[in-house]
Amino acid sequence: MASLLNLFKSCRPFNPIGILPSRLRIQFPLRPGKLTQPRRSFTPLSSLSTNSGDSIPGVKELWLHNTMSRRKEVFKPKVEGQVGMYVCGVTAYDLSHIGHARVYVTFDVLFRYLKHLGYQVSYVRNFTDVDDKIIARANELGEDPISLSRRFCEEFNRDMEQLQCLDPSVEPRVSDHIPHIIDLIKQIIDNGYAYEVDGDVYFSVDKFPTYGKLSGRKLEDNRAGERVAVDTRKRHPADFALWKTAKEGEVFWESPWGKGRPGWHIECSAMSAAYLGYSFDIHGGGMDLVFPHHENEIAQSCAACDSSDISYWIHNGFVTVDSEKMSKSLGNFFTIRQVIDLYHPLALRLFLMGTHYRSPINYSDFLLESASERVFYIYQTLHDCESVLGEKDSTYDNGSIPSDTLTSINTFRSEFVASMSDDLLTPVTLAAMSEPLKTINDLIHTRKGKKQPNREESLKALETTVREVLTILGLMPTSYSEVLEQLKEKALKRAGLNEEDVLERVKERTDARKDKEYERSDAIRKELASVGIALMDSPEGTTWRPAIPLTLQEPSTTT
Repeated sequence: MASLLNLFKSCRPFNPIGILPSRLRIQFPLRPGKLTQPRRSFTPLSSLSTNSGDSIPGVKELWLHNTMSRRKEVFKPKVEGQVGMYVCGVTAYDLSHIGHARVYVTFDVLFRYLKHLGYQVSYVRNFTDVDDKIIARANELGEDPISLSRRFCEEFNRDMEQLQCLDPSVEPRVSDHIPHIIDLIKQIIDNGYAYEVDGDVYFSVDKFPTYGKLSGRKLEDNRAGERVAVDTRKRHPADFALWKTAKEGEVFWESPWGKGRPGWHIECSAMSAAYLGYSFDIHGGGMDLVFPHHENEIAQSCAACDSSDISYWIHNGFVTVDSEKMSKSLGNFFTIRQVIDLYHPLALRLFLMGTHYRSPINYSDFLLESASERVFYIYQTLHDCESVLGEKDSTYDNGSIPSDTLTSINTFRSEFVASMSDDLLTPVTLAAMSEPLKTINDLIHTRKGKKQPNREESLKALETTVREVLTILGLMPTSYSEVLEQLKEKALKRAGLNEEDVLERVKERTDARKDKEYERSDAIRKELASVGIALMDSPEGTTWRPAIPLTLQEPSTTT
């Protein structure tokens, strides 16, 4: 394989060497590397169409907010029909928290939507498996740092699978790319942007005049001891490490500057170039990476190759707790595992998508309960629709669907395209789903709906449309009935009850109603409602469903 040093010296697009097996072949040119084995696949939908072939009306240009320009821009890839996207991955030393979940759900939605639009997307998401935090945790546990990190990489991928995040095209690890990193550092030194001191290599920020253009920070704002380490050997307090001398007992690699390991920022510059070249379309991550990480990446990559260029810098907002950023360093975080122990992973995904990706989202039990109730409603509606349709052949064309139903479908399609093409306005998309779901429920449950001509054709068209949108959003379960049972199990766990407890209370309430003990009947209903169990009476009897607990609904009116 040609070295990364030669790639940056040439500053020309790199063509991959060799042919990947067709099962793993990436359509957009990538450097050869370790490709993930696909666990989950995605079949792009050419359009949200009815069986008659009518496609989405008014396909719009995709607009994305670019942190660099601080405004929304029309998305135009460097190569027509192809997208290169790099998203900074986790530093793998512990279980991931829901702040991480927000980052990767955000870019999974973007990945899916780009694929839906017909782009061939090369999505690279790295793992940092060499870092001070990893070394500290490994020493604490008496474990090899690389082994510990690989273990938590696997745990992270399990979390992503639960959240229905598609696998990236490639998931490179720092420890597999040390030669690339060393090559890149050599080039930066040769170009006069870095210097070596006692085995450490530092980037010289004052040699890079546009340093701060992404974050808007001035060089004099970067005071020593805040975001950069105090080190009197540095020429400028803001200079940052490209290579660190290994301390005794630390993992190290041989280099021209002695035994050591890479700094954090250089890793992503090297790995993004190794797989996507020096110039690609999208670089993403959390808002906290704008400075210093992404600012430093720009400086490094441009110092190595003056033609280095990323078209769109995209960043998602924080998850907050009491208006403070959720993070491991602050100790106010909830791991993904902790949350999905009590709430279904698809409820967590919908919770994260219920706020626009660039806005902060405040973690609360009320909002998670609301998301859980909402996904239950969506899947119950579609399950009821599936039950009505059964195994019947309900093919249809537009001519067989009543005009009001067809209007509902077309309006939803238009709103889906308009909102997703406007910087991924997922909250608007989710809100737009209400109308077709209401139409489905009216057709199934109301006297007027049951008598509507071509009712089954309407139900099929509506269910197909909603299902396809759920698929694009990553919210489509493998089975409606299965996910409904899982949601009920989670609700029972949060309530501290089991199914037998609920059924016993239902029987007590039924007996009370028979005996005209209405006060006792109401008390039982309220008792269950207070812990998130809603009773539903019908001529066929009483059933229950998960709901927002009354104890959470009451204070919500003041927030």
